[in-house]
This record gives sequence, structure tokens and C-alpha cells, in this order.
Amino acid sequence: MLKIVQRTLNQFIHSQSLSGVVLALAAVLALVASNSPWGDAYERFVHLPGELRMGGGWVVLSKSLLHWVNDLWMAVFFFLVGLEIKRELMEGELASRAQALLPAGAALGGMVVPALIYAAINAGDPVALRGWAIPAATDIAFALGILVLLGSRVPASLKVFLTAVAIIDDLGAILIIAFFYTEGLSLSALAAAGVGVLVLLAFNRAKVMAIGPYVVVGLVIWLFVYKSGIHATLAGVATALAIPLSDGKGGSPLKTAEHALHPWVAFAVLPVFAFVNAGVSLQGVTVTTLLQSVPLGITAGLLLGKAMGVFGASWLLIRFAGARLPAGAGWSQFFGVCLLCGVGFTMSLFIGALAFAGQDAAYETQLKLGVLCGSLLSGVVGALMLLRSSAAGKSPS
Repeated sequence: MLKIVQRTLNQFIHSQSLSGVVLALAAVLALVASNSPWGDAYERFVHLPGELRMGGGWVVLSKSLLHWVNDLWMAVFFFLVGLEIKRELMEGELASRAQALLPAGAALGGMVVPALIYAAINAGDPVALRGWAIPAATDIAFALGILVLLGSRVPASLKVFLTAVAIIDDLGAILIIAFFYTEGLSLSALAAAGVGVLVLLAFNRAKVMAIGPYVVVGLVIWLFVYKSGIHATLAGVATALAIPLSDGKGGSPLKTAEHALHPWVAFAVLPVFAFVNAGVSLQGVTVTTLLQSVPLGITAGLLLGKAMGVFGASWLLIRFAGARLPAGAGWSQFFGVCLLCGVGFTMSLFIGALAFAGQDAAYETQLKLGVLCGSLLSGVVGALMLLRSSAAGKSPS
């Protein structure tokens, strides 16, 4: 059983690493497109209108391509995140208190400290303060991708630790979105979504093992959640948590769905999200632009806050709560991984889009500059720290 779990984890890590490469290419392509002679065409493409009519016009959804991607397309990503969270909680790295203590505490520290740094830098701007949660996120695909590219220089235990931290981080981001980025709540739509969730739970109790019924009800829940004022992607998480882990015959509907979705999310959902969200014009951007409070707060939060929060919380848990440093890892290597937690990208951009929705376009530009700068610096500095630690470990004493 242990070998099966280890093999599944290895497959997950390597699929995430390749996903990180594709994600990076999509982001670079968006930057190139938006700063080329085709920049206007890129903007028109991103804001292409699309309309969905259901029930003879009873439901009409009219959105731009950007909003369709962020509201519906990304629900698939959140569905996968929900599957990963449930698997980890039931039989993975978070299944016991001893296993979960270090990554859970590290993830909490890695959310609180960046948020405080961002809030301190943006204290004088009420609109900018809405983005306090932007630097609290970790992009699992990018961060793991960097670790895998470093190969055997990094102990496998650190890859497991980073995976657990990122998954808990995603759970934290889901809660933040639900509680802090919800406006104009419709109780009737929320109640209808709640009925859908009860249907999912009934499926689970009735031991319905086919994925199809869950997905159909999940789409209905998505519609009502969208109408309720809560961000619609959370319907994907609710649907995922209802899917059974085991069919009682050695099979796992949850793992089957997870494995089937991974390539689609890695090579379609996230790259499309990156392409339509990462494009930003660099015309007129100077060092002064990057020192504005929003990009500075995001960059400082990701680069400094994440490393300080994850490392500081981990040190306290190891020193006073009986947690242990990941096997085979030294403190300098561990700090390198803490720096990699500052690669925010996907979830940071997603939260930022919610935080500054309907605000001046300047905030959107500053958001993207801060996320790109902070994530890039965290990835480069973290990789260099790990390479230096590895070289020092191999040098003769």
C-alpha cells in the first residue's frame, strides 16, 4: 500500500512540474502578445463577449471570455483542488495530526505574514487594501516544477512538504474567497445551492460510484452559487468533496476522477487561465511603477512574507511542538523551499481579480506586475538557495 501511495505522489509531482513549464510558456506568450503590435487584438480576444441562455431565456449569462474562464473554466481547477484536499485529508500527508502539524502550521504562517506585510504597505489606500490576500497564495505547479527541475539535489521529503503546504494553502484561499470576496449575497440562490449539496451528500450515502451524476448536480450548484454572490468556482470544491474515496471493491472514484482531470487542468485549464490573465502592457513601466504600494506590497509579501511566515512557523513547531524537519533536509535547504512558497501566480492572480473587480484599471496592471515580479523573484532566489545548499552539502569538510 505504501508503494502505491508513493507512486501516486511521484506521478502527481512530475505532472505538476511539466504543468509548471506549460504554465510559464502561456504567461510569457500573454506578455509577448500584449506588448507586441498585436496587443490590441489580444485585448479584444480576451474581452470577446459570450452568452449562454437556458430554460427558454429564464437564465441568461452574458460574460466576456475573461470572465467565462475565471468563473466557469476555473471551476474545473477548483474541482481538482477539492479532490486533492479530500484525498490528502483521508489518506495522504494530512491524514494524521503528526503528519499534518508541520505543513499546516507552515501554511498558516505563510498566509498570515504576507497578508500583514501587504496591509502595512497599503494601509493608506482602502481600495488597495482589498488585495490583502493576494500574496497569501502558493502556485503548486510552478513551485513543484522548480523543485523537480533541481532533481536529486532536493530531498524527496521536501517535495512532499511543499505539496502538502500548497494544498493547505489552496484550502485557505478557498475559505478566503468564500468569506471575504463575497458581495450582494442572495439567500434564495444560496439555499438552492445548499439543496444541491444535500443531493450530492445523498449520492455519497447511497454509494453512487459513477462520477456523472455528481458532475450534473455540480453544474446546477455552479449556476446557483453564481447567482448567490459567492464566487461560482467554489461549486467545484463542494462537488469534489462529495465524491467517494473508495468503492469498497479496491477502486477509488475520487482517484479515478483526479487522475483523469490532471492532464486537462495542467495542459488546458491553467494555461488558458494564464494566457487571458497574465497579459499586461509594460509600456511606461519603470522602477517607480514597481514601487507603488500595490505591486510593492505583493512583491514583498510573496518574496519576504512567504519565506518568513513558512520558515518562522515551522521553526516554532519544530522547536516547541515536537514537529520534525523533513527527513534528509538541512535548514538551509528547508529555507530554500520556504522561498519557493512565494511563487504565487495562479491563485494570486485569481484572488487579485476578485479583489479589484470593478475598480480602476490601474489596479489590475499593478496586480499583474506585483504577482509576476514577486513570483519570479521567489522562484529564482529559492532555486539559487537550494543549489547553494546542495553544493555546500557535497563540499569536503
